Amino acid sequence: MNKRTRVLFASGLTVAIFLGVQLGALALVEPFESAGYQTVEDPSDPTNSLVYVGVILVFTAGMLAVMKLGVEWILRGVIILTSGMLSLYVFSVIVPAAVEVTVGGAPVNVIAWGAAALVVLALAVHPEWYVIDSAGVVMGAGAAGLFGISFGLLPAILLLAVLAIYDAISVYGTEHMLTLASGVMDLKIPVVLVIPMTLSYSFIEDTAQATSEGAVSPEDEPDEMSESDSTSEASEADSEPDSGDRDALFIGLGDAVIPTVLVASAAFFSPADALVSGFALNLPALTAMIGTMAGLITLLWLVLKGRAHAGLPLLNGGAIGGYLVGALASGISLSQALGLGSLPLV
Repeated sequence: MNKRTRVLFASGLTVAIFLGVQLGALALVEPFESAGYQTVEDPSDPTNSLVYVGVILVFTAGMLAVMKLGVEWILRGVIILTSGMLSLYVFSVIVPAAVEVTVGGAPVNVIAWGAAALVVLALAVHPEWYVIDSAGVVMGAGAAGLFGISFGLLPAILLLAVLAIYDAISVYGTEHMLTLASGVMDLKIPVVLVIPMTLSYSFIEDTAQATSEGAVSPEDEPDEMSESDSTSEASEADSEPDSGDRDALFIGLGDAVIPTVLVASAAFFSPADALVSGFALNLPALTAMIGTMAGLITLLWLVLKGRAHAGLPLLNGGAIGGYLVGALASGISLSQALGLGSLPLV
């Protein structure tokens, strides 16, 4: 492939993954609500966002500590098991309970458990880029769907705004996420999505080669568009080559999940009429998706030009702006759009 084709392939794959997370989350909104998966008692409470941000800070500190102690296998095990748990949530509401067994007096969906176990096994024994990305889409859709029905409009907007600021500080200020990202990529876990520039790329072989050489030189190191948990990081434009010449890009799964929380929240909590019968999609959710994609395309353009940039300010800003445009266009007042008035559930 020539450079232009490689860039178009990687960009298209990135957009497809983000759309997979967003559409998956929307498809899960109503099944999750019916299954009683809402995780908080009062979704309109804005302190829910502060609690979640606090959890992110603690988890980030824990990840850095694990890496400093040299026991990364613990982190890898925890993330793989978490992948299985989120996958089970997803599969349990979309896979018909054709085969059930009773365990401890409760019915168990054998197919859903088997599918979740396959996700865990694949990540453990064959963490190739397509395995990581597929698991990431399932995890991302599940996480965004769960948080979407648990975070009302105001908490969701606050969450996106606070994390966008945190992302900018962690990238342009403290830069601690750069350290975190470089360590997490070696663990081959779906908190970082792998975007190959060609279908022939092998993430397993790439990381094995880097390990055997002891280090990756700036000329060979893949471009890091995003960091590893729920924020994104910058590429090092001054010291690294053009991203179009790389073998792969890396994007934090959180970059897809966090703006999608608002998409799912808008679909669930906004009083706007549904656009599609039987599918949780209204105009505010649709325009939030469009705003996210506009932010993603801008981010890709900046990174592929070799310019350093944090991701969530663009992605979350696009999601919030797009949502507000759609809400106002639906005839919803600004106070209702911001979650300041009482909003009925869908």
